[in-house]
Amino acid sequence: MIEYSKATLEEYGYKDRRFLKKVYRISTKVLVVAVIFLMYLPVLTIALQSFNSSSELSSFGSFTFKWYGQIFRHPMLASAIQNTAIVSLTSTILATVLGTFIAMGIYYLFPKAKQQILLLNNIPILNADIVTGISLMLVFSLLLPVFPYIFGLPTLILAHLFFTLPYVILSVLPKLGEVDPNLMDAAADLGLKPIKSLVKVMVPAVKAGIFSGMLLAFTMSVDDFVVSYYTTGNGYDNLSIWIYGSIGRKSLTPSVYAFSTLLTLGTALVLLAVNLLSKRKVRNK
Repeated sequence: MIEYSKATLEEYGYKDRRFLKKVYRISTKVLVVAVIFLMYLPVLTIALQSFNSSSELSSFGSFTFKWYGQIFRHPMLASAIQNTAIVSLTSTILATVLGTFIAMGIYYLFPKAKQQILLLNNIPILNADIVTGISLMLVFSLLLPVFPYIFGLPTLILAHLFFTLPYVILSVLPKLGEVDPNLMDAAADLGLKPIKSLVKVMVPAVKAGIFSGMLLAFTMSVDDFVVSYYTTGNGYDNLSIWIYGSIGRKSLTPSVYAFSTLLTLGTALVLLAVNLLSKRKVRNK
């Protein structure tokens, strides 16, 4: 009986790439960790500085909570926080209410008209902030002969409403697609008027999209600087504008770091609570 030699896998051209695959997996994990670390490094730096007894960034004196107690004792910082809260809350409420009903109107349009309206809706999102800010400033300037003191709180609210409204619309529209299209007809058959049908039937059905749009609008409003910088006036500064001016004057108080840390923690807790509630609802179903 003739015995033939057995060919090895290498002779068939096989190459063992297990080592390369292992290196690839490790490199991917290291890269992901590095990206996450770089993303949150500024947040961690600000949080660390909020506990620094020294007001100098280059040195760490000792651990202290004194900057947290002085957040609202600094008159200019407290005024900037108050202005930010007024502008953000007002524009968010207006954007949430208007965006919800506008999204419902867009949803029931014909496909071609819906596409055209959505293209217009996406312009503030895709547009550069500096272009939006300058454009709104020019528009508000045309109203100066009629409203000489329009720049300030009114222009900030209108400007923030302009760029937060599209986010609410885009958050509500997908949820409308998940709703039974016969709900409105069923409500009408039961004797509800159209307005009551919207408020009592459609709004509860898309409340998840409304809430996510509201959070997104509030976050965008609080975080905005460029549009606010070009549309404010008469000494009305929100937090971002005040921080920018304080850095230029080299008079930035470390209490800003404390407030930023509290704002970050508050946002994280809200998101955590929303995720936990959504998971609990899924389990109950």
